[in-house]
Amino acid sequence: MMELAVTLSFVLPLMGTLILALSGGRLGVRFGAFVGVASIGLAALATAWAIALYDGPVGFTLWSWIQVGSFQPTIGLAVDGLALVMMAVITGVGFFIHLFAAWYMAGEAGVTRFYAWMNLFVFSMLMLVLGDNLLLLFLGWEGVGLCSYLLIGYYYQDSANGRAAFKAFVVTRIGDVFLALGLFLIFRDLGTLDIQQVMARASEVWSVGDPTASLVALLVLGGALGKSAQVPLHTWLPDAMAGPTPVSALIHAATMVTAGVYLIARLNGVFLMAPDVLWLVGVIGAVSLLLAAFAALAQTDIKRVLAYSTMSQIGYMFLALGVGAFDAAVFHLVTHAFFKALLFLSAGAVITSCHHEQDMTRLGGLRKRLPVAYAGFLVGGSALVALPLVTAGFYSKDEILWQAMAADQNGLLFAGLLGALLTCLYTVRLVLGTFHGASRSDKARHAEPGTAWLTHHLPLAILAVLSTVVGTWLYPHLGDLFPVAPGERTETGHTLLQLLAIGTVVAGLALALWLFLKRADWLRQQTARGVGAFLWTLWHQAWGFDAFYDRVLVQPWQLLVRLLRYDLINLTINLVAVLARLFNGALVRAQTGRVRGYATAMILGATVILLALAMVQGIVPGGAP
Repeated sequence: MMELAVTLSFVLPLMGTLILALSGGRLGVRFGAFVGVASIGLAALATAWAIALYDGPVGFTLWSWIQVGSFQPTIGLAVDGLALVMMAVITGVGFFIHLFAAWYMAGEAGVTRFYAWMNLFVFSMLMLVLGDNLLLLFLGWEGVGLCSYLLIGYYYQDSANGRAAFKAFVVTRIGDVFLALGLFLIFRDLGTLDIQQVMARASEVWSVGDPTASLVALLVLGGALGKSAQVPLHTWLPDAMAGPTPVSALIHAATMVTAGVYLIARLNGVFLMAPDVLWLVGVIGAVSLLLAAFAALAQTDIKRVLAYSTMSQIGYMFLALGVGAFDAAVFHLVTHAFFKALLFLSAGAVITSCHHEQDMTRLGGLRKRLPVAYAGFLVGGSALVALPLVTAGFYSKDEILWQAMAADQNGLLFAGLLGALLTCLYTVRLVLGTFHGASRSDKARHAEPGTAWLTHHLPLAILAVLSTVVGTWLYPHLGDLFPVAPGERTETGHTLLQLLAIGTVVAGLALALWLFLKRADWLRQQTARGVGAFLWTLWHQAWGFDAFYDRVLVQPWQLLVRLLRYDLINLTINLVAVLARLFNGALVRAQTGRVRGYATAMILGATVILLALAMVQGIVPGGAP
């Protein structure tokens, strides 16, 4: 029965994709949406069934895939505690996102195409987390990248959206190349891509600090940085907001950006053999969470604020991974999925209700007109800032900070606390700028739908409940997810750290309310000139990474392409094609279709040939004697 439940959760999204893709748009808007939502809903029920049946890790093979000598990867599924956690997030949160999309995408053209790709997105992510070998994981990894390209560029009529999709595809491909190279090295040294065998053989073949193990861990980390949008491969994430808001919610909460966290957690045995690389994971996470938090402070687009917030929260997960707290990273992944999906869907409610306006400077005063979205922002924002005791985010962040302290990583601990303070600032700014104050636009007059309780109110309400302490109860404690973890768990100083974290959040909220309510005019003056204007511009442009990459990488590459377009070798090769075209042109002109012309050409040709033969034989003057 367990195999049936897991197989259904894996296959149902694919079936939804095939039905929608092969229908050619003939199903109609409502039935197409029904198929798209129902397939993920049934997959979520199958996942719940699998969790109820679970009593230990299981694995089974659906069929053999490739057989090349001793290399025989299979289409096999492996289920353990970590896989079930990811399945629950992907299908559960993914279902609520699909359900909300039925309201958000109503009246949009191409809804069948939208749901086909959304279902394929979920299927690819399930393949990634359920695959029992790294080749199948990599296939799901690439499928997620493909779906992100298709969905980010969903509104392809606007060239800017196409560029955003292309940017996401290219930047994440850089990380994918690193991951592929890492898989090659794993197969070369360990002789297998089966994940369980890789974990078992890693400690047998490599010693701690082995150069090959460190190189493999670095390459795998490169792949994780691309998918999870961490420095320096993070620049695609804010531009990914070009897609419909449910797509943003799916990418940020349930699928793509969590893939890198899952990959490092799944291959924890490899990273334990490379402690320096594991420390680097934590440092990159700390840097990413701070850079993104500062960038979020200077955004006016509500979706871009949430995008940088996601990058920052993923940074917390990488910080946890870096100190060996793999279970804490996955715990925060789960709670983050709840409150970030809630925030994005609430933002989608604001955007649609306000006629696709998403600039905070042109909104305001919406708390009475959009009470459900306002409540979603309050609950989701509270979980994001880790409001003490009552929100899910508090417990998962506390676990991360505690493990950083237990690992004696004071620098990472300080970065986590500073990130918590900055999170309070940009979250309060987002809520106040969107829902409080005077309305700054005529577009902000449309009220929420009163009858769309199933597709609009229900997803927001359930995600709001899960973003509270209730969400921590649903975290599946299915034994130790990671039986081997460095560092000793200790309660020493835990209470003091909790008080420090609570004090940081309270101070951050108080500072934010004071700045954005009492000192708003002063703050605008400070950001309009001098150092304040410089910092605002720097953070608004996300520290200038895009401009730097454009000048250092893109423009030189484009110049090289233009130069090589006219290089000697290329011209020589093209000469053959030019001559072929010339001869072809001459022969084409000779084919007139006129019989008289053909007869005349035959007579002239025969005459020339006979004269040439006569000259060779010496029959005519001038020939050889």
